[in-house]
Amino acid sequence: MRPIPHKALAATAFTVVALAAASLPVTPAAAAPPSAAATCTPTQAVANGGFESGTSPWSQSSGVITSDSGQSAHGGSSYAWLDGYGRSHTDTLSQSVTVPAGCDTATLTFWLHVDTGETTSSTAYDKLTAKIGGTTLATYSNLDAAAGYVEKSFDVSSYAGQTVNLAFTGVEDTSLQTSFVLDDIALDTSGGGTTPPPADSTRTPAAPAYTVSLSSDSAGTVWNGHESATFTNASASPLNEVYLRLWDNYHGSCSAMPIKVSNVTGGTAGDLSVGCTALAVTLPAPLEQGQSATIGFDLGITVPSGADRFGHDGAFAFIGNALPVLAVRDGAGWHLDPYTNNGESFYSLAADFHVTLDHPSSLLVPATGTSTDTPGTSGRTVTTATASKVRDFAWAAGPFSKISGTSPAGVAVNVYSVSGISSSSAQSMLSTAESAVDAHAARFGAYPYGELDAVIDNNYWFGGMEYPGFVLDLVSTTALTHEIGHQWWYGIVGDDEYNSPWLDEAFADYSTDLAQGKTGSNCWNSVSWASGAEKITNSMAYWDAHSSRYSTVVYGYGKCALHDLRRLIGDTAMTKLLKDYATAHWYGVSTTAEFKAAAQAATGTDLTSFWTQHRIDG
Repeated sequence: MRPIPHKALAATAFTVVALAAASLPVTPAAAAPPSAAATCTPTQAVANGGFESGTSPWSQSSGVITSDSGQSAHGGSSYAWLDGYGRSHTDTLSQSVTVPAGCDTATLTFWLHVDTGETTSSTAYDKLTAKIGGTTLATYSNLDAAAGYVEKSFDVSSYAGQTVNLAFTGVEDTSLQTSFVLDDIALDTSGGGTTPPPADSTRTPAAPAYTVSLSSDSAGTVWNGHESATFTNASASPLNEVYLRLWDNYHGSCSAMPIKVSNVTGGTAGDLSVGCTALAVTLPAPLEQGQSATIGFDLGITVPSGADRFGHDGAFAFIGNALPVLAVRDGAGWHLDPYTNNGESFYSLAADFHVTLDHPSSLLVPATGTSTDTPGTSGRTVTTATASKVRDFAWAAGPFSKISGTSPAGVAVNVYSVSGISSSSAQSMLSTAESAVDAHAARFGAYPYGELDAVIDNNYWFGGMEYPGFVLDLVSTTALTHEIGHQWWYGIVGDDEYNSPWLDEAFADYSTDLAQGKTGSNCWNSVSWASGAEKITNSMAYWDAHSSRYSTVVYGYGKCALHDLRRLIGDTAMTKLLKDYATAHWYGVSTTAEFKAAAQAATGTDLTSFWTQHRIDG
């Protein structure tokens, strides 16, 4: 998580520092009564979670909800300020929320900033307790003071179908203030929505084709234009609606969305949900199996400041997950999972993209797919990028330094560097990319996406990020090899990244080890589970609530489990397993159950105890 600078209580010495990170978008929505049927209506169940609409429906101690200048909001101008008096005091904040029935996922998130005048590093004098229903979710104290807001996330799926009290209680002792500042509280639900018949697990809408035309401002940080999406209903169940995922609205607020969709054609736009990252579009008539349809809309993109997967680092803009893409409906219903900043939520089907980007000629624009540049109007260039069978489309814009090469197997590789990256570092990354793409292709199948672009900036807080044919990375051989591994594990072989993150992260890390000649010898010896609930196969709802363990378990333990599987069934069988598995799921979607079945079929050894020992469920 990115730290957000804080301002200490006005009664103590403080420095006012500007808010420096994106806010979690919250959709103000009244709670709905639980459905009588066990189907989920995806919703954001907390009303006025950003405190921008007065105090209703919150119950609060006097003055808790405020826009006082002594603290700063995470988003907007208002927030909830508990305690901070420097004397014995208790503040409360609560709201009754209804969690819809039938939802697979219910995730409570809030942003918390703690500042304190306490000087101890060992004693919790002042405490904030977060509860839902009869469950204490967490207790924070003066020991959690930090230089900014920190996002907290909890899986509250067990309360589906119930109306419960969400409550925060701050208790301060007799001296030295501690302020507990809350903002952007949300309870997003998803999964199990309009559910096709259980026997029909077909993923739809299928074969999406996106046509996009955008024009940028002089800086490459504001883009406006039009997008259309053509798709086919592959399911025996009619499609009455589709959902567009506007993922990057996570990086703003519902009142100031970075991704704006308007003038929808081919359907009727409904309400935004899931923190304004999901837009329902009702079709004019139910789309039967085998029928196709097209929706279109005007699109506006405003890139926020910050070296992020969607953000700009000075003159260099990185534009990942900005194009609206169709959500997936399968046997579990519509997948409308919340955005996660720890990992990825981007479950999508392989699609074709034709994207035209009109921009100043002073900007280089690396992008997913194969690009060609043609002259535009005076001083401008039109970059046309085409990509086939990819799950997303990303691009960057800026005065990059570019070097190019070709891997021994013939893949065109381009490295784009921001200012401050030395030519030797860029050259090293080019060599790494050329080596990695060939190493992975030799093991899992030929790289199918034409060119490969790597955009290098050492300011990325997240390390690296994968998109089809396009990666963001630090100057790091291991990280770049990992992100290129994702071209196969997430890109070519897709997965539900929110519910099964190990299927891309563990496999990409295992692929990185193989490419670097690492055997993972004895790595399972260091495994130490934090709890009985911790498993390699847990979803991002779990990992967002246990974020400090995400990388250790999903990446580390996950790849060690794959090394152990290789040692158990043998190198030859493991090599054939992964090559055949990739071939069988080329441009498709992998599930844990399918991988386990394929692994079992590759060996005469009963793997039941192996899966149990390695906590691989599914």
